[in-house]
Amino acid sequence: MDFSLIEKITARQAGICLYGMAPPKAATPADELPGIVALQLQRLNTLKLDGLVVYDIQDEGERIAAPRPFPFLPTLDPETYAHSHLAALTVPKVVYRCVNRDTPETFRRWLDGVNRSSVPRLAVLVGAPSQSARAGLILTDAYAAAREQARDLILGGIAIAERHSRRQDEHTRILAKTGEGCRFFVTQAVYDVTATKSLLSDYAIALQERGEAPVPIILTFSPCGSEKTLTFMKWLGIHFPRWLENDLRLAPDPLASSVALCESIFAEVWDYARDHGVPLGINVESVSIRKAEIEASLELMRRLQHRMETASH
Repeated sequence: MDFSLIEKITARQAGICLYGMAPPKAATPADELPGIVALQLQRLNTLKLDGLVVYDIQDEGERIAAPRPFPFLPTLDPETYAHSHLAALTVPKVVYRCVNRDTPETFRRWLDGVNRSSVPRLAVLVGAPSQSARAGLILTDAYAAAREQARDLILGGIAIAERHSRRQDEHTRILAKTGEGCRFFVTQAVYDVTATKSLLSDYAIALQERGEAPVPIILTFSPCGSEKTLTFMKWLGIHFPRWLENDLRLAPDPLASSVALCESIFAEVWDYARDHGVPLGINVESVSIRKAEIEASLELMRRLQHRMETASH
């Protein structure tokens, strides 16, 4: 029996499959946009997806002292891109929204639009990238407004295993955000298997102590096929263990090695999470616009889906 994405989230099922992407740049010429959309739809229609993630990209320059490897270029509005430009893709859309750019008034207007939608909406609310960059609405206020004004909105949150390695409190963030209405979590791209397993372990223990059930944790995987992509992913905060980074740098085919490593990491974390009662899903993305890396992300999605289907039988 096939279940919809919302049904799987509600039932706290393992095996959710999402594909993540950013909208095209805001400066994209209007006459080029239909061709970009058509190519993306062609690629996405080759996949068996429960949903599509559309990111809301913000400039994170204040989060880290190192210079950004690529200049920040604003994108098209993710809400419009997901529900208008990609309307022909009939799977549910999970749209990120950076509430740091909202005022209480603009956020309420957005919630009004959610309530008027003819289809259920799913959203991942994102706060400021750093304390110094905080300017608009804070996450706790956004969650409260969503609970009060848009009860049918399916909320998700972000989980970062690397942050757990430093502070050892990411599982408490997940629990707190669950209490504020989040019903699933999407991680940052995973390359550090130890950090990810540590987060899941602490989460499982905390749930057992509280007598609560877990929500789906959706692991993000992103192929890395070049030195430039590796540098950018590290700038984004993704941690590559030294041995893994060395293997990628020295590999004859870094992209193929990256896909194989992602598959191996997923298999290890999937088995660990299953043994500890935490339902996992996947979100595959490409942080690069290089055709080879995008195609590799599609191949990785197929491989991980096959792994999950095999493990479920």
